[in-house]
Amino acid sequence: MRHLIDPLDFTKEETQKLLDLADRIHDDPEAYQDVAVHKLLSTLFYEPSTRTRLPSESAMLSFGGDVLVF
Repeated sequence: MRHLIDPLDFTKEETQKLLDLADRIHDDPEAYQDVAVHKLLSTLFYEPSTRTRLPSESAMLSFGGDVLVF
């Protein structure tokens, strides 16, 4: 498993693939609505940050996954 700590951890090619995937999701969101079924996103924020936490949770839920907030 790789962890993303800094955007520079991605190669140029990986960044392009990620942006291409985002375009495909944007163009056909229904095709990706169940991609995270049976997946769990766990969040841990050291400072209260609804501006960061809520969009992350919302995205996971919109893809059919579950969220565990710590």
